[in-house]
Amino acid sequence: MAKDLSESQIQYTKGVGPHRVKLLSRLGIRTVEDALYYLPYRYEDRSNLQKISDLHYNNVETASGKVISAEVKRLSHRNLKIFELTLNDGSGLLKGKWFNQPFMKNNFRVGQEVMLCGVVKRNPYLGIGFEMENPEYEIVSDDASSRPTDDAFIHTNRVVPVYRTTSGLSVRQIRSIMFNLINTGITDIHDPVPVDILKRNGLPGLTESLSGVHFPNSNATMAFLNRGTSEFHKRLAFEELFMLELGLAVIKTDNVLEKGIPFNPEGLLLRRLVDMLPFSLTGAQERVFSEILADMKRPSPMNRLIQGDVGCGKTVVALMAIMAAAECGFQSALMVPTEILAEQHFINLHHIVEGLGLKICLLTGSIKDRPLNEIASGGIDIVIGTHALIQEGVIFKNLGLVIIDEQHRFGVMQRALLRKKAFNPDVLVMTATPIPRTLALTLYGDLDYSIIDELPPNRTPIRTLLFSPKQKEAIYHLIREEVKRKRQVYVVYPVIEESEKTDLRSAINGKNAFEKSFPELRVGLIHGRIKAQEREQIMTSFKSGELDLLVCTTVIEVGVDVPNATLMLIIHAERFGLSQLHQLRGRVGRGAHGSSCILVAYEPYGEDARRRLDIMVGSNDGFRIAEEDLDIRGPGEFLGTRQSGMPDLRIANIVRDAKLLNVARQEAFSLIRKDPGLKEFPLLRDSLERFWKEKIELFKTG
Repeated sequence: MAKDLSESQIQYTKGVGPHRVKLLSRLGIRTVEDALYYLPYRYEDRSNLQKISDLHYNNVETASGKVISAEVKRLSHRNLKIFELTLNDGSGLLKGKWFNQPFMKNNFRVGQEVMLCGVVKRNPYLGIGFEMENPEYEIVSDDASSRPTDDAFIHTNRVVPVYRTTSGLSVRQIRSIMFNLINTGITDIHDPVPVDILKRNGLPGLTESLSGVHFPNSNATMAFLNRGTSEFHKRLAFEELFMLELGLAVIKTDNVLEKGIPFNPEGLLLRRLVDMLPFSLTGAQERVFSEILADMKRPSPMNRLIQGDVGCGKTVVALMAIMAAAECGFQSALMVPTEILAEQHFINLHHIVEGLGLKICLLTGSIKDRPLNEIASGGIDIVIGTHALIQEGVIFKNLGLVIIDEQHRFGVMQRALLRKKAFNPDVLVMTATPIPRTLALTLYGDLDYSIIDELPPNRTPIRTLLFSPKQKEAIYHLIREEVKRKRQVYVVYPVIEESEKTDLRSAINGKNAFEKSFPELRVGLIHGRIKAQEREQIMTSFKSGELDLLVCTTVIEVGVDVPNATLMLIIHAERFGLSQLHQLRGRVGRGAHGSSCILVAYEPYGEDARRRLDIMVGSNDGFRIAEEDLDIRGPGEFLGTRQSGMPDLRIANIVRDAKLLNVARQEAFSLIRKDPGLKEFPLLRDSLERFWKEKIELFKTG
């Protein structure tokens, strides 16, 4: 019977034992499976054995020779002990040095044949000769006639894997443990991916792949290995992506098979809402709403993602869906990640909703007087809130529509919790930042997909300029010009008040500075520490034109719509991420007037910051910006796995492996269509449930 590696404890592997098991656990290695999927982060080619006389300075080289001396030297003035090993191969001498490791002397004796691999350096005192500091070593034999040691040629004379380590555990020790595992632990393991899928996609088996990624053979291509794109890396990445997509396919299939609410609105509330709007809907908004309405009319629950750039009108489309639910007598819930965003949605929507005769409330963690009884009795039609919506005490009478805003802050798990508040309500997910299609399919693979790819017709592209603090007078001139035209200005700071820990300019000091420089202007201040009611009053004053300039933090990042605001200054723009800069910039350019965004960046800043600023100046396209952001930050940070509720990917990279992801998705969804419960693949089903762990219940029991 095939082994289940997830049940085999690493402690009983040769070379581990009770002490090292604790060190390995720091690296997330507790089982044999954990160890085998703990891949090298790079590889070194130590197969090209050089004569010592042919070594090149500053290169990573491998050479061998007989030990002619092994001694510990003490540098009294630095309280430092250096172990020095000197080799001779007949062509020259090579010295290996290890700092503060005098015990190394016990490993060597004169006459042994030893290999060293490391960066070749000159002798700092003599200026001649070859040295290596802390090189990898291999004792090939004790004398000319003896056989190599048991683990000879693991660490040198081959393509060598290099692993990330932890204090107390060397790369060499991890490599030896992995070598023992590969040679003894993977002979009869279960391969979770069906054989026909592997054959169809030209992928090797699991045993061959694990051996190939840990200890590649001599003809392996170093570039492919170090990019993680060798055939064996691809096989293991495919397995992860296949498991990920298989889980999403199960969830989506369950949703399709479940009974939901077949909404059948007459459209009276919807027509009244559209008549109230001060603008016409775009063709994209109408198209996406027709897709939503078609979903809502079906007897199975809707699960749809709306994706679109800043200012494309996602909230209006969501409000139209709310009208359809309300007309059929059902409640709606809008869940967002922050209290400030919940407040902004409430401020923007409650006048419209109440004008249509519906009741709306705000539900966040800081609200003490919660209208829980009215929600439970059905007296409130629309609830806007944060995570507070999925807490145990919140009960709905007839929740029919769940809308989740703000892209990847919520994932499969949170959506499932909110859906449990009712009998399979329809679910609509909105993304505030465009997500590249590859990521969207990964993160929202259980959802159908709609894009609002059109901005309102009166929007003009926002001009973005990069300024240094030395150009203060030019910036002040732009502010005066906009105010003369009866326009308004945002000034965004990264922090509320200054701190000894950072040298960042603050909103509070900024407001004082602008009042001194522009005594004729009406200046307001808004940030997260101001109470909700006061924040609403300040925003209302800014919207109505009672303030000329609003100094703020990122509380205005989303949900704020002031068409007369045409200029934004972002102070310390080098400290903001790309998606956040794009969101902030989207607060201007919301009317018919030309708008500008000034990025004020303080030197010095790194290459990534320079790249972000250049991208912002060069593009208004949210999808291109999202692709660049993903490229800069990498998928792990961009996704925020903990928040999304998705399983961790240890091997696959959804940017690098985009093509592989699409193949995995097609194979996974095809398999689940044929066998929704994976009854023909019990071992695959077990592996799938382990992969998703406690993230979500995949297969319903009973």
